Amino acid sequence: MMDISGTAHGQCGSNLLRHCSALSGPRAETMMTKDQARESFRSDDLIGLGMEADAFREKLHPHGIASYIIDRNINHTNECTEYCSFCAFYRPMGHSEGYVLPFETIADKIQETVDCGGTGVLMQGGVNPNLAIDYFEDLFSRLKQQFPEVQLHCLSAPEILCIAEVSGLTIKDTLMRLQDSGMDSMPGAGAEILDDEVRRRIARLKCTTEDWITVHRTAHQIGMNTTATMMFGCGETIEHRVAHLETLRQLQDETGGFTAFIPWPFQPDNTALGKKVPEEATACEFLQTLAISRLYLHNILNVQTSWVTQGLKVCQLGLRFGGNDVGSVMLEENVVRQAGASHSATEEDLRRMIREAGFIPKQRDTLYRTYFLN
Repeated sequence: MMDISGTAHGQCGSNLLRHCSALSGPRAETMMTKDQARESFRSDDLIGLGMEADAFREKLHPHGIASYIIDRNINHTNECTEYCSFCAFYRPMGHSEGYVLPFETIADKIQETVDCGGTGVLMQGGVNPNLAIDYFEDLFSRLKQQFPEVQLHCLSAPEILCIAEVSGLTIKDTLMRLQDSGMDSMPGAGAEILDDEVRRRIARLKCTTEDWITVHRTAHQIGMNTTATMMFGCGETIEHRVAHLETLRQLQDETGGFTAFIPWPFQPDNTALGKKVPEEATACEFLQTLAISRLYLHNILNVQTSWVTQGLKVCQLGLRFGGNDVGSVMLEENVVRQAGASHSATEEDLRRMIREAGFIPKQRDTLYRTYFLN
């Protein structure tokens, strides 16, 4: 097991050496309350919090396995009407740098992924009103015909809402038609912070909290799994973060459709919001948020620790702060890289990182099934 006493950076100081001074002990058998979450966010006892989250992670995942996936992010279009202040990826409709990838380019990217041992793709892009349901039905059905074994983890809630609107369909009909054409599951993108006060400030044109919930609830109701996410460090308060986690926990209690939760910090470079919130969340904040998420979202089985924004060392620490998955080798990623993330990793990097943290590395698929013999 790695030594975590002096690796995390940020302004943690000697508080990293305290143990369980502010928390009341493991809550593995009870549900973390809102007040306990608020207390944990205000606590300076990072190690005690991490120990608590690690103990709960071990109860949920007792076999000492930490998983990863080989896939790639394919952004089929960067044209978008939402103008989110935290995004450096989008281009306005009609912009000279705007694009919609042709089918052949997408197919070539998937073939390369398969050749590298990949099992799925995460495909999402800008909210582009020129792309209606017919476009996606044709795209997904052709991809499934050519790559029947590849899992298509596609489209954010804001994209689904746009497709439904421009196609004159209900959300349910939109999702059912996409599912019938080959879309297997849906990522949790577009959540940012699920509190409309924050959303109006950082993405005033984007869907409301209730809209995001409705799309995911509907997906779960038709048997489609989704993931849940949180982008923190964008100027929100502790109350906003707790409200976000509570919203996810309530929906999971209702539907059970979330396979995983993935938190990551806002990346400020090249963004309008970065001029107002220039300080990136520290490694300590990431680990704290990861641990609280693991304890609060007791009903979501998997929690992912990120290397894309935090790097391999902090990601490795996250495996002892409640995380049981390190995400993807990620053969391609464009959105957070344009906002300043610059880390990279090979499959062996991830496997070595997992082993050195004291876990058994296992490749998984999009639905977190770790049946691969490696």
